Amino acid sequence: MSEYIPSPRSWVSEHVEQYEGSGGTEGAVYISPEFPDGLRMILVTHRGRKTGAIRKTPLNRVVDGDNYVLVGSTEGLPKNPLWYHNLKANPNVEIRDGTTVQSMRAREVVDPDERQRLWRLALEVFPRYQEYQDKTERAIPIFVAESSG
Repeated sequence: MSEYIPSPRSWVSEHVEQYEGSGGTEGAVYISPEFPDGLRMILVTHRGRKTGAIRKTPLNRVVDGDNYVLVGSTEGLPKNPLWYHNLKANPNVEIRDGTTVQSMRAREVVDPDERQRLWRLALEVFPRYQEYQDKTERAIPIFVAESSG
C-alpha cells in the first residue's frame, strides 16, 4: 500500500481528515463563512503521478446518474489542478460520497456536446464555476468518474 500524503493546504487536509475520520458522516457537507448553507462534497482518492503516493481531493458533488462529474476549476487560476495530471496518468480513483465508497475510473470529457451537458449540470450545483471560467484562459477540465466494475 502506498503512503498517503495530505494536502499542504490546511483546510483541505482538515476537511479530508474529518470526512474520512467520521466514516463519511461528517464533512460530506462543507460549511464555511463563504458557504454558510454548505456545499455537498465528495472525496476523490487518486495516485500521485510523480510520487505514486495516495492523494485525496474534496470536490463539489455533481452527479450524472450513477457517475460523478469532476470539475478542475482551481477557482479560475491559470493552471489545472494537480489532481488533473494525476487522473490523466492513472484514471483509477475511489470516490467517497458520504458513507458510500466505490472504485471508479475517471475519463476526461472531450466531446463538446457531452462537455456542455455536464458543464450545465455542474453550474446547477455550483454557479460560481462560470465566474471561474470567465477569469481564466484555459478551458476548465471536466472528468466523469464511472463504475469500474
